[in-house]
Amino acid sequence: MQAPIPHDTLTGALRRQSVKKNVAAIHVSGKLTLLQRKLSNVLLLNAYDGLVTKTKHQIDARTLCMMVGYNSNDMETLKQSLRSLAETTAEWDMLDANGRQEWGVSALLSYAKLSGGVCEYAYSPALAEKLHDPKVFALINLNIQRRFTSGHALALYENCYRFVRTGSTGWWPLDLFRRLMGVDGSAYYESFKHLNAKVIKPAVAEVNKTSNIMITPELHKMGRQVSEIRFLIKENPQLAMLDIDDGAGVRQGPVYAALIDLGVSDRLARQWISEHGEDYVSEKIAYLKGRGAVESPVRYLSAALRDDYSAPMPPEPSAEAVAAAEARDVALSEKTEAETRREAEVAQERRVRAATMARVQELVAGRTPTQRDADRRLFLSWLEDDLMRSEFARLGWASALCAPRMVEFWEDLVPGAFEDLGA
Repeated sequence: MQAPIPHDTLTGALRRQSVKKNVAAIHVSGKLTLLQRKLSNVLLLNAYDGLVTKTKHQIDARTLCMMVGYNSNDMETLKQSLRSLAETTAEWDMLDANGRQEWGVSALLSYAKLSGGVCEYAYSPALAEKLHDPKVFALINLNIQRRFTSGHALALYENCYRFVRTGSTGWWPLDLFRRLMGVDGSAYYESFKHLNAKVIKPAVAEVNKTSNIMITPELHKMGRQVSEIRFLIKENPQLAMLDIDDGAGVRQGPVYAALIDLGVSDRLARQWISEHGEDYVSEKIAYLKGRGAVESPVRYLSAALRDDYSAPMPPEPSAEAVAAAEARDVALSEKTEAETRREAEVAQERRVRAATMARVQELVAGRTPTQRDADRRLFLSWLEDDLMRSEFARLGWASALCAPRMVEFWEDLVPGAFEDLGA
């Protein structure tokens, strides 16, 4: 699994967790490859604040590669992706400021160039205006998009995520769905059997496994033929297990800002909002401010949230209550420190796993095609677990589930191949 983007080391718009995508922009990006789609999102995030005031934008090429999860020095692939963005047209069909229907078309990028380790690019004025002022938008979490391995899955995620609050995409004609997935014009995918087996089922499985939403397809038939499809959407209950930080929206709210002004830590502020809801926390903040000068606002607010202080105002917390609150604060601090240490350990484990998977790819790349074919068959014969065999058959040497067995296999073929990684 890819390490999260280190937003605290970045500057400007790149420090944000998410990019605001215009609905029109999402709907026309279907024919982009996975890398090109990720690249488009990061370029938009970088340029967003100056979309209508600047004619060109710049980003460090290595930072760009890091944010899309492209860990390679192969600049030719990056150039090809930028070239494709400049050659891909974007259409929008939406209401203008006067309520009239407006259709337009533009290249996704009007130009792009790489020079001195810097990527410079621009949007056409018409497209920049549409991207900067979305009537309806989705916040695409960049840490989540780095986890996707399929362009169809990322396209489906982008088109479904903006409907998470309504719970359904609504019915899409199959022709529109093929266009969103970038397979319109393909005779092969005119067959719903092929579309379902090669696009819908794999994409749904990856969205449900990888992202912060769960989707379920439903079909509508006209006669015996499938004519429309929609997706039911709900939050993914495995969000915490996926370690996806989607707190950017909370941090932008007035309740969070008020808590920070009172001296509440970022972690505790988000915890209180998550546990009690913004309305309840806002009510207790107002209650606290009505008390005038309070010696310890954070401890008092903690007690107010816990004991539901409300008018008539209770007396100041007793010495015993304050002492108990302080003891809880100490316990919370110790728990936070333990969580921080655990997070550091998990981050190190992820770095080792990532380095191990990269080493496996290097070993595979160093083999001849005949050897690679033989290696694959031999490794499959090593695997006794049906799930591992299925994952390896699907993902090959990129299967993280099979990583421990892959290390054993390649250590047997190339002794000492992983010694410097601590694998």
